Amino acid sequence: MNRHFINGLMSCAVCVTTLGKSSTTIANPRWSDFGPATAVLDTANSVAGGCPIESRDGLSLYMATGRDGGEGGLDIWVAHRPNKDAAFGLAENLGATVNSPDNDYCPTPIGGKYLFFVSTRPAKPGSVACGGGDIYLTRKNPAHGWETPMNLGCAETGDGVNTSGGEFSPSLVEAGGNVYLYFSSDYTGNHDLYVSMMQPDGSFPPGVAVDELNTEFDDRMPSVSKNGLEIVYASSRPTWGSGQAAFGSFDIYHASRNHLDEPFSEPVNLGAGINTDDGETRSSFSWDGTRVNFGRAGEIYVTEREKLRGRK
Repeated sequence: MNRHFINGLMSCAVCVTTLGKSSTTIANPRWSDFGPATAVLDTANSVAGGCPIESRDGLSLYMATGRDGGEGGLDIWVAHRPNKDAAFGLAENLGATVNSPDNDYCPTPIGGKYLFFVSTRPAKPGSVACGGGDIYLTRKNPAHGWETPMNLGCAETGDGVNTSGGEFSPSLVEAGGNVYLYFSSDYTGNHDLYVSMMQPDGSFPPGVAVDELNTEFDDRMPSVSKNGLEIVYASSRPTWGSGQAAFGSFDIYHASRNHLDEPFSEPVNLGAGINTDDGETRSSFSWDGTRVNFGRAGEIYVTEREKLRGRK
């Protein structure tokens, strides 16, 4: 692993500086239900896009799109706004260092300086590519912009999380004294959710399946809340709850837990106000937990909730 990147990531504001601790006393806020989804109707969404995710401050919206003006295939773009009540402005391409002639998608900004994303780019001399779509990490240099992305290494050789299949939607969580990387992979045939805990040297070992959420259907594109106690993701399971039929090819589900050392609860379909016949994908929490952005039919939508008084 590139120590230049990892040392900086470990000192990032959203990451821990001391690993190996554990805690089960993190408090989970009490929330209202998610409200009906609304389209992000602004210049950021004037051309088809997906894989939406906000920056920590909520002022930037990253997305993946094949719109004109990119490097080829899917590219990662970002739109900005002056405050959380304003519309996002015109989306901008992140440029040739992050984007490639191949598909680049599932962006995940970390602390304003780092970006996880997935790319199908082939290996270049001196670099690694494990197969399918791999998870990469890049840092933004204040003077020179985005630096050459680093592949997180190959699971088959025990050196990382990427497999000969495709990985999707890296979601980094610092909670209870550890750093966890959640993602999905189709390595076994259908998509499943996985988690890898950062080691003291900054590396991420091969992922471990999140068994309580995985099914024989596709379960993909996780986003975990900043305290590690909630998760949203897309699933193609045909029924939910008491045998009720799913709404579309993919629906968004939500699960929670009271402690980090517990499994997640039975996932709950977010319902007809959010899921539709079109299929919903890549849902992502805002840093404050009040919003979930997601993609539907090539457009970006958002659903919101309120923090209530008291604790669960």
